[in-house]
Amino acid sequence: MARLVIVSNRLPVTIFRENGNFRFQPSTGGLATGLGSFLKRQEKHPDLGMEHLWVGWPGISLQDPRDREALKKRLRKQDCFPVFLSEAEMENFYHGFCNRTIWPLFHYFSTYVEHDDEFWLDFIRVNRIFCDALLEVVDEEDTLWIHDYHLMLLPRMIREKLPRARIGFFLHIPFPTFEIFRQLPQEWRLEILRGILGSDLVGFHTNDYTQYFLRCVLRILGLEHDMGKLMLQDRLVKVDTFPMGIDFPAFHDAAKDRTVKGERARLRKTLKRIKTILSIDRLDYSKGILNRLQGYELFLERHPEWRQRVQLLMVVVPSRAGVTHYLRTKKQIDEAVGKINGRYATLTWTPIHYQFRALGFPALAALYSVCDVALVTPLRDGMNLIAKEFVAAKSSGPGVLILSEKAGAAEELGEAIVINPFAVGEIAAAIHEALEMPAYEQLKRLQVMQERLRRYDIFLWGREFLQHLQEIKTAQGGVVTRLLDGCRGRLLEEYRKASDRLIYLDYDGTLVPIVRHYSQAAPDDEILGILRALCGDRRNRVVIVTGRDRRTISEWIPIAGCGFIAEHGAWIRERGGGWNKIKALDAEWKGQVLPILEIYSNRLPGSFIEEKEFSLTWHFRNAAPELGVLRAKELMDYLISFTANRDLQVLQGKKVVEVRNGGVNKGLAASHWLEKKKFAFVLAAGDDWTDEDLFKVLPKKAFSIKVGLQPSQARFSAVGHQEIRRLLADMAHD
Repeated sequence: MARLVIVSNRLPVTIFRENGNFRFQPSTGGLATGLGSFLKRQEKHPDLGMEHLWVGWPGISLQDPRDREALKKRLRKQDCFPVFLSEAEMENFYHGFCNRTIWPLFHYFSTYVEHDDEFWLDFIRVNRIFCDALLEVVDEEDTLWIHDYHLMLLPRMIREKLPRARIGFFLHIPFPTFEIFRQLPQEWRLEILRGILGSDLVGFHTNDYTQYFLRCVLRILGLEHDMGKLMLQDRLVKVDTFPMGIDFPAFHDAAKDRTVKGERARLRKTLKRIKTILSIDRLDYSKGILNRLQGYELFLERHPEWRQRVQLLMVVVPSRAGVTHYLRTKKQIDEAVGKINGRYATLTWTPIHYQFRALGFPALAALYSVCDVALVTPLRDGMNLIAKEFVAAKSSGPGVLILSEKAGAAEELGEAIVINPFAVGEIAAAIHEALEMPAYEQLKRLQVMQERLRRYDIFLWGREFLQHLQEIKTAQGGVVTRLLDGCRGRLLEEYRKASDRLIYLDYDGTLVPIVRHYSQAAPDDEILGILRALCGDRRNRVVIVTGRDRRTISEWIPIAGCGFIAEHGAWIRERGGGWNKIKALDAEWKGQVLPILEIYSNRLPGSFIEEKEFSLTWHFRNAAPELGVLRAKELMDYLISFTANRDLQVLQGKKVVEVRNGGVNKGLAASHWLEKKKFAFVLAAGDDWTDEDLFKVLPKKAFSIKVGLQPSQARFSAVGHQEIRRLLADMAHD
């Protein structure tokens, strides 16, 4: 039976060794808690889900093979499979690349980023170890759901071993803007993007992160998207937004739990009638703890009437002990708390009650329920589930959420008091507004947010992601059924049997790869040898169909038995004959259009103009992708209007805008051969929009092949020009 395989850096349980025995403890963090709740719901409703296995590091380094096998057996009972790493590997991988390079960079703390080649090499090595471990327990029938920044290279590694696998990837931290992401060395950023795109579905918490990722893919890999869909050479990939929810009932109904009730009673007795502001976060410089302390201090300074009537309950959960920036942050927090308490405390009142420890669920739920205000002000956060948990837990009374606009949750919790966490004055003002807000207003805001969180909870989040993953695999299946591999045998068989054959071959992108400048695309010896062999067979009529000018293409392919269609159909030449125009063509218009193209070429660095006898082409392949698309749209609109009363066509293709005579296309030119006789075998291959005219005029039984997986009039698709070369080589040597 197919399984859902969750893959994350850590298992949902952490293993300790105590007196020679293994001791299990639940892992902390939103990922482990959220996915744990999702999987438990799946177990209760087998019809909704599937069997599952969780793969990750167990939190302990074991070298003895017997210890490893013993732990594997125990973890198997909990549907877990361990990935064993040495302490040295974890040091450079987790404490190194993950927490000293990716974490600060993706949270916009560029000055904290360390670029260490050893960190990067161990990041690759550990992702490879995860891949090898997965291959022990998964096959292509399983669904793999890979999580977070630790394993960004893993999807591609798995894809290389299991090409048909169903792979989803979800990033739980922010994805940065292009300007931030490009601070990584070129090799690193390329491999990270390619690694993530080994998935079938890529998910982010917010639309901003989704768009930032797509922009990086465009600027760095040159891949454009269509409504979040990316057409790779071998697959269709979907990039989408899935804001992670919480186990709403668990928090909303927690107040009914006996243990939580006891914690609430104890807290209320301690706090008496004082107003309470809750701040709870993991120790991290990205959480903005110092900023909120400064905001609270400014509030006390501006509003002395609230002194002795309010208290900040600050809980900081230990994290990443030993990392320099975290130790520094801890020291700064301690000093700030001491300063504020020293300045404002009295014999009967302490402004800040500060604890440096982790809390269990009952204590946490009680705090959420009792506190009047939650102060959640990260400087940058992927989602921040604390904000959602606080809102969900307010089942028996009012409460106010103050939320940073830099947290992903701000997109869903607009009824909170949303502030800029860098603006200390805004934090102070928000605290005052929250404390003064009438109870009816608090309840109204809470109810709206609670209804939203109730609808889109952790269970819907998980099911929606997996449903989209299945849908994209189904869409891929529609593409795969058209792949050339599926008809290759039949094509070659019909080719062998046919006594007269017509073969149309596009040039750029079909016989040779796309290059930065059109002048660099001269054919190599391999393709020339294949074409000579095909043209040397008297049963074949081989026609090169290209947008190139006639002089260039005839010089590049000096094969006597070859026919040509040049300038997208303006010129034709049969084998052994001379060049002929397809119709009477006018070139005088070029003098009016060329200055317009020159203006746009000057406005867009990297763009250039190619002039042919009866057409003009503006290339922007080497320009900045986003600006190139913008300028191309402007140019298209202008040229269509400018040439409205002339017999001209304005067409946009792969990074080009072309102006040519009306009524000229590859299909019309190809008809010159098709109308002469009925060929027993017809093949046409092309990669561009101009080849669609050719595909349209072919006989129904013709083998038409689109290079690339985009929608096409062609019957079949090839992954790249190399596949066309292999096919032609088989035909040439048959």
